[in-house]
Amino acid sequence: MRDYLQEFLPDLDEFREKTMKFYDGEMSVAEYKGFSGGFGSYAQRGGQKHMLRLRMAGGRLTKERLKFIVEAQKKYGIDTIKITTCQSIQLHNLEAADLCELIEQAWKAGMISRGGGGDFPRNVMASPLSGVQQDEYFDVMPYAIEMGEYLMQFIKARKFPRKLKVCFSNGPKNEPHATFRDLGFVAREDGKFDVYIAGGLGNKPALGVKVAEAVEPTRILYYAKAMVETFIAHGNYENRGRARTRFMQDTLGVDGLKEAYLGKLQEALDSENLDIEITPVAVDKRTTKDLLSDRRVVAQKQDGLYAVFYQPIGGFLPVDKLAEIYDAVKDMEAVELRLTPEEGLYFINCNSMEAQKLLALTEDGAANLFETSVACVGCTICQVGVGDSSGMLMKCVERVRKENFADGVLPQIHISGCPSSCSAHQIGAIGFRGAVKQTADGPKPAFAIGIGGTPLQGEEKLAEVGKAITVEEIPEFLVELGKLVSDAKTTYDKWSKTHEEELLALVEKYTA
Repeated sequence: MRDYLQEFLPDLDEFREKTMKFYDGEMSVAEYKGFSGGFGSYAQRGGQKHMLRLRMAGGRLTKERLKFIVEAQKKYGIDTIKITTCQSIQLHNLEAADLCELIEQAWKAGMISRGGGGDFPRNVMASPLSGVQQDEYFDVMPYAIEMGEYLMQFIKARKFPRKLKVCFSNGPKNEPHATFRDLGFVAREDGKFDVYIAGGLGNKPALGVKVAEAVEPTRILYYAKAMVETFIAHGNYENRGRARTRFMQDTLGVDGLKEAYLGKLQEALDSENLDIEITPVAVDKRTTKDLLSDRRVVAQKQDGLYAVFYQPIGGFLPVDKLAEIYDAVKDMEAVELRLTPEEGLYFINCNSMEAQKLLALTEDGAANLFETSVACVGCTICQVGVGDSSGMLMKCVERVRKENFADGVLPQIHISGCPSSCSAHQIGAIGFRGAVKQTADGPKPAFAIGIGGTPLQGEEKLAEVGKAITVEEIPEFLVELGKLVSDAKTTYDKWSKTHEEELLALVEKYTA
């Protein structure tokens, strides 16, 4: 395995120098952002505080990594920790003087943030329950980890037009959105992968283009090399707004894109030696009756083991919660944390006693489907944010709780502070995007709404985001919607399919 720590450590000297120049006012926000993103760090809104994004392939938060974060939180007084939709951990409100030391320590602890932002291959994602999920096609986690190691070699070697997101899905639920990422590997029942390229959300979203079927898992790195070379050859280096892989569907056409990609693939197959060997772990399917039942407990395919789900509201971990979690799991022999693409986490490989202990510890999390809603960090922290997405989610949860709706009456919603779709608002059953609405009383903070998105493999649909609802009215919109569904004694998922006109009328009422 390549020693990226020694390869990247010398880069920190320049990072220290430029971080202090920015802090002293000698670099602009734009100049610093263009540089610091490559280290997984950005200045927050206002320029006085910083964030750090720790990459961990597949969202694997091992006990060793968890211990480091807990110790760093205590040492530097970190008061805000967020789980991201790319299965990373973000540390917020960092002082410039602490940032460089923290980055170096994180790297030495095995969490290299290089390429965590900027125009680089980003954190490789995977289905969070991969390896333990009963109905998965096969365990994709080892391949995500292998891919994460491989892609880091391009961080210093090649200049990309923009970022490149790669992910692995273990089944049709498609949690990491493999069918509409820059490069997605989708597990099949026969133990092989289908490959999709050039998809993505944000401005002018696009579903991915399937370029290969029944790919042997041992050969995935050839497909990554082909994607890198296709992006470098045909990506837009002049216009950052059109520099993502999905715009190659426009410039080359779908057929032209396939031809270009397959050409680069053949070159890689002819000139590279990128075969990998991973020995699959044999697991007997569960044969015993589940002994533990709770809405947050998932029976694993390993007999007698469970995964426990925890969703801190908005992905923000309460102060000292990680320390409590570490104290609880440090002596649980096989337990590991897995971050989800929707800002939650699972504790996997728990026996029944461990699962019960972790359930009690995490009772402060989401109490129903609606409370698992996803929001990006928002404009109070993000430099480019338009709307306070996280604040909006907190207001909605607070208001909806007063109604005591049954679980499922309201869906999981996705709220992004800007068109970048960091919360994946375009695939939410209901999605919101930061905006401003002109009213009789003048412009007001608002969120544009879209309905009907879904990431399910074979049913993918990107919602068209339309008119806006003011921030003050969104909680009431959700309450009125919840009452309609509740009166029908059903769930939103079922109700929305049979009451489309009623749903659209309600949206129109609040967007008029």
